[in-house]
Amino acid sequence: MKLISWNIDSLNAALTSDSARAQLSKDVLKKIAELDPQIIAIQETKLSAAGPTKKHLESLEDLFGDYKVVWRSSQEPARKGYAGTMFLYKNYLEPLVTYPKIGAPSTMDDEGRIMTLEFDNFFVTQVYTPNAGDGLRRLAERQLWDESYADYLEALAKEKPVLATGDFNVAHKEIDLAHPNSNRQSAGFTDEERQGFTNLLGRGFTDTFRYLHGDVPSVYTWWAQRAKTSKINNSGWRIDYWLVSQASADKVIKSDMIDSGTRQDHTPILLEIDL
Repeated sequence: MKLISWNIDSLNAALTSDSARAQLSKDVLKKIAELDPQIIAIQETKLSAAGPTKKHLESLEDLFGDYKVVWRSSQEPARKGYAGTMFLYKNYLEPLVTYPKIGAPSTMDDEGRIMTLEFDNFFVTQVYTPNAGDGLRRLAERQLWDESYADYLEALAKEKPVLATGDFNVAHKEIDLAHPNSNRQSAGFTDEERQGFTNLLGRGFTDTFRYLHGDVPSVYTWWAQRAKTSKINNSGWRIDYWLVSQASADKVIKSDMIDSGTRQDHTPILLEIDL
């Protein structure tokens, strides 16, 4: 199987805007379509509570005509047009689609952050993990989320193998970002968030990129838009992951980043696995 995950930072903008950035996003979507994966996970769709519009669906049909589309958007009392996730999967697949709530704090369970596909022999689940926020104002809630999410994944894994992907909003180790020393108190690299990810892996999951590539440095999935030279200088972070149940790690064939050209922010990540 070939699977791709991408935090698109507004599917709405990518499909409806004529801006230069939207064109770069469209180019990445075309590249994903050319790679022809069975499953595509998309985070941070920023769609309305009603989901994709007719125009959105027509654009997706043009790009991904042989895929089914399912989504989860932010719902009240959470913010409108915020977060959100989507799966596209080949129309010959027939997974059971679930939209779990994990007992997360605040409005996090209503922000459309988790979707799961259940197949006969495995789960594919995606997450858009909440950011700890400016000034780490949401860090305490983020820690509660991390614990609840780890409980959820572990419960799935007791039933059958799990492939878990998404924007986990944490660079796990110093090697996973370009400037660790200056980011000790930055959201996504606090001791608390890193420990949360360590705890998640400790529940029986493998970071497939590190499993295959070891301690290869300077390979990232996100470059800040606010810094115009972040991608040119490869001043990035690795915060997007494909995790698998440990017992399935030896079935992983490939786990890599997909080149998104000059577009800053997240780049898609690819998993190939023999299930």
